[in-house]
Amino acid sequence: MRRFELPAPLLVLASITSVQVGSAVARTLFDDLGAAGVTLVRLAVAAVVIAVVARPRLRDWSGAAWRAAAMLGVVMGAMNLIFYLSLRTVPLGIAVTVEFLGPLLLALVQTRRVLDVLWALLAAAGVAMLGMAGGGSAPIGGLALAFVAGLCWAGYIVCSARLGGLVPGTGGLAVSLAVAALLVLPFGWSGASAVAGRPALLIGGVAVALLSSVVSYGLEITALRRIPTRVFGILMSVEPAAAAIAGLLVLGQRLAAVQVVALLLVTLASAGVTMAGQRRPESRPEPVTEPV
Repeated sequence: MRRFELPAPLLVLASITSVQVGSAVARTLFDDLGAAGVTLVRLAVAAVVIAVVARPRLRDWSGAAWRAAAMLGVVMGAMNLIFYLSLRTVPLGIAVTVEFLGPLLLALVQTRRVLDVLWALLAAAGVAMLGMAGGGSAPIGGLALAFVAGLCWAGYIVCSARLGGLVPGTGGLAVSLAVAALLVLPFGWSGASAVAGRPALLIGGVAVALLSSVVSYGLEITALRRIPTRVFGILMSVEPAAAAIAGLLVLGQRLAAVQVVALLLVTLASAGVTMAGQRRPESRPEPVTEPV
């Protein structure tokens, strides 16, 4: 009897949904734990869960593997902390749209096609619209933080690919998450310590870690074993739209019409770059496009 399996594209969409719902839930915890505190709880819990599941054989690691894991951890910690800081003032859908520029710029550098210039201009137009619209709902400072988080996301993609080539499975991710948690510790300890007096807050933190890190990563691994990276990249282009929907449903964040148009422009640019830049032989590497 053949085992039923969900279609791989559906797994990717489920991963995207999981990540963005997790981000929305994280935003609800900011008043109690602070952005840095939520970041610390998320990274620490995710590190423990993945370490228990993966059980990395650290004795077999080379020096290069340790360096790659540490570098990924630094980039991951900065990415998560800066992105959550941007969410304090920027609606989730807008923040993810601007953050998406990081992977988009990386794709542009890697493809180097003339058509990509047009896609870049389209994305730039979308971001410019975000900066000028909304009556102050997306302040420049918050947008700048989201963009820096996007640059870290691009670094995460590169570092994750390098680590994946040195350490099989998810063991490397567990170590990187631990490094990221240590990096955020000085910034998030005071906020995260609030869970000692209110243990119920830990439930939300665990939910964020599971939704935004553990579940999403597992879904991506499964999907990428069954679909080309080109298809995966195109599906990931709906990330800003998913973030806008999550922000609306969980946080009640409504976007103006011009902001929705800007979001669609960035999404279209990302899909265009993905389709134009991956018309070479397909490969199925470890998933590296989703921020953990």
